[in-house]
Amino acid sequence: MNSQDDDGQQNMALGIVFSLVALVVASVIGLGIFKGHRAMATSTGTPSAFSQPAATAATAGAAQAASDAASVTVQNGVVKFYFASGKADLAAGASKALADLVKGAQGGRKLVISGFHDATGDAAQNAGLAKQRAIAVQDLLKASGVNESQIDLRKPEQTAGSNAEARRVEVALL
Repeated sequence: MNSQDDDGQQNMALGIVFSLVALVVASVIGLGIFKGHRAMATSTGTPSAFSQPAATAATAGAAQAASDAASVTVQNGVVKFYFASGKADLAAGASKALADLVKGAQGGRKLVISGFHDATGDAAQNAGLAKQRAIAVQDLLKASGVNESQIDLRKPEQTAGSNAEARRVEVALL
């Protein structure tokens, strides 16, 4: 009797193992079908319940590509220069964005330039690139007629947030 009980327990253990293997195989196949359907719906433009996440990912990719381009904005009197990854080239319209600050400096006020970088990668290299970006803005201000003695160039600061926010230089009147 003892050997029959052992055989029954072994059969039950093997049944559980085979069931688990079948479950894993079915999950892998199901996931492959799901991804294949989603990819096909995205590439053909056919709307489906699976194509929405892919469209969102494409939109996010376009936003990331746009955020990697150099740009300049003015917010509450502060001019913010955003730089492409690994570059210190100023965006088109940089001089125009600085016009009010240049007038303020010509009226006797000082300007402060603050550079920012993120914490990813080599810290010294990031700080050096942030400094190059701030100097590019300083050179533009000097070319616009601002005396160097009216410009306070601050040490680059590490910042949190998106990569685009980390690759910025801000100019404000003191």
